[in-house]
Amino acid sequence: MTNHRAIPYTCNIEDLLKRLAAKKEQLDKLRPLPKELEQSLDSWLGVEFTYSSNAIEGNILTRIETAEVLERGVAAVIKGKQLKDQLEALNHAKALEFIKTQSRILKSHQYITEEKIKAIHKIILAGINDEWAGKYRETEVFIRGFNVDLPQPKKVPYMMAEFEQWLQGIEEHAVRVAADAHYKFVAIHPFVDGNGRTARLLMNLILLIHGYPMAIIHNEERTQYLEILNAAQTKGNLEPFYTMVATAVERMLDAYINAVQGKPVLSNLIPTSPKTNKLLRIGELAKETGETIHAIRHWVEKGLVEVAEHTGVGYQLFDRSMIERVREIRRLQKEERLSIAEIKRRLA
Repeated sequence: MTNHRAIPYTCNIEDLLKRLAAKKEQLDKLRPLPKELEQSLDSWLGVEFTYSSNAIEGNILTRIETAEVLERGVAAVIKGKQLKDQLEALNHAKALEFIKTQSRILKSHQYITEEKIKAIHKIILAGINDEWAGKYRETEVFIRGFNVDLPQPKKVPYMMAEFEQWLQGIEEHAVRVAADAHYKFVAIHPFVDGNGRTARLLMNLILLIHGYPMAIIHNEERTQYLEILNAAQTKGNLEPFYTMVATAVERMLDAYINAVQGKPVLSNLIPTSPKTNKLLRIGELAKETGETIHAIRHWVEKGLVEVAEHTGVGYQLFDRSMIERVREIRRLQKEERLSIAEIKRRLA
């Protein structure tokens, strides 16, 4: 039988959880938030969560393409991208709406059952793999890049029953319960596919039930996230994973509080790594995107590409986010034949 006892964590994590509880209390005092503000922020988060959770699993839609698919459905023809990628985006958005609804119905995480988890997974794989959507696997599975042996198929139903019992009995800080649920679920890996997305949705269902905002593991954190999960499973060290989840929750608490107080919101929502934080010269941006320097300069002049800063001798430097922007500009020109003015409106 699987041991589901609480996993110890350090005083630093305890201090962080106390800080989260204090910030949640601060946010609760600001509720209800202005309707338009909450809807706008929730809409942005829905796209970001769907984009990042799918991208972590190999989906190649960009943020902009994900937003377009969620707005227009399968009518949004994204050339060069598989229909499966678009279905994954639509399914994830539907699963997100499902957990939001469940968070308003369920009184506590103790009411989350195996059937609720299967329902999330069924939405995730609908139209992609209907045979196994919402059904436990009957074959061995492996996690790419992970050096761990996952439970044999015959053990999965028993381990998931234990997992439900653990959820019904655990009474800890909501963020810790959410992180533990994610970790334990991934360790079981009960489905043939979609385990990571289901785990992150389950984690956020627990957070929403307890009044916390969603915790988004961004695509920019993918390598760190997978390494931390691998270390947790191979070495039993969950402290970095607790910290990562708690930090993601804190980012969102700060975002909601800042939004109400009229402070900048999005600038700190997507974390940067040393690689993503490195500013590019125009030649480097051209090399990364396969464009000419002349084309990029033209788009800068037209206000389509943003210059992050200038060096002391006048060189333009660009944030790495402009790589995706440049690629999208070229796609809109080639595939949709939009004018500069039309592209500018689309990007806005």
